[in-house]
Amino acid sequence: MKRVNVSHVSNEHSYWLRSLAFYKAELETLKGILTEVAGKNTAADVMRQVEHFENQFAIQRNNIDQLAHDIHVNVDAIAQQVQGNNAGYIDGELLGTHNDLGYRFEMETRILMELIQFFRKFAAQWM
Repeated sequence: MKRVNVSHVSNEHSYWLRSLAFYKAELETLKGILTEVAGKNTAADVMRQVEHFENQFAIQRNNIDQLAHDIHVNVDAIAQQVQGNNAGYIDGELLGTHNDLGYRFEMETRILMELIQFFRKFAAQWM
């Protein structure tokens, strides 16, 4: 069974959680800009796009919250295993969960970056 030192995964967890907090704050900033765009432009086409971005921001906030929760659950499971005298190492099952979380983090980051890019183009057009 493969074992990995807990410090490796701990550093990644910290990075992921800080990044998710940043993206969540960024979504709040973008929401404020979206409100400004909506106040200045009442055309039906613009309002449809505003609604689209409102929905996407809400979906991504929920995804961020769920992913952060799942990371915290993994952190807790790792802490319990380490307390069980595993000399600072975790087993393959927890490592697999960690790797899955890493994949989800990377996918969420890509989605967020794409959403932010599309929103910035939209906002630049209508500000």
